[in-house]
Amino acid sequence: MKKARKGEYGYVRWEKLRRLLMTVLLLVLPLAFFILGLVLNKGDRKSIYTIIAIVGCLPACRSMVGMLMMWMQGSMNAEEYEKISGRAGKLEMAYELYITSYEKNMMLEAAAVCGEEVACYARRVKEQKDIPLMEGHIQKLLRANGYKAHVKIFTDLKHYLERLDSLNVHDRELEQSANENFRPDERYPDLSRDELVKHNLMALAL
Repeated sequence: MKKARKGEYGYVRWEKLRRLLMTVLLLVLPLAFFILGLVLNKGDRKSIYTIIAIVGCLPACRSMVGMLMMWMQGSMNAEEYEKISGRAGKLEMAYELYITSYEKNMMLEAAAVCGEEVACYARRVKEQKDIPLMEGHIQKLLRANGYKAHVKIFTDLKHYLERLDSLNVHDRELEQSANENFRPDERYPDLSRDELVKHNLMALAL
């Protein structure tokens, strides 16, 4: 399986495998300590090895929670990816972002950044009332990091593709307006404003 970084198509599939292997490894290590303690102490469980094994289960449990959350997510539809990437043009794109908040969680199949516009596509939204909550959550966190943004989540692929076309047509004026007061981040001096907004979006994702 080809490795995919966060924000790339195929990330969910790759991350499921990576988290599974990591969880198994973290479970095997404390088990090995426990067995070693039994062998060295001739079957007596009351040893320092048992304590190490018990404490060692905590990282494994934490890893398992993250693994289960990722395994509950489905990968992006390949046909939809081809359609979206084919219309993305010059836009800064991110794919398969599972955004979590205190109120709601949502899988964004795609997110496009153009100036102060952030257009997202979420096919698996169960309740329409969740959309403004997630839009507000993303917008609030982006603004907290210094990036004014108007976030719009689409659930209809046709409308989303039309939005991508519109952003590509008006990208010059949108970028010019957004970059008037933009100052590069000292931590990432080579990244543009759109790239930094994308970076912050990925930081919000699982």
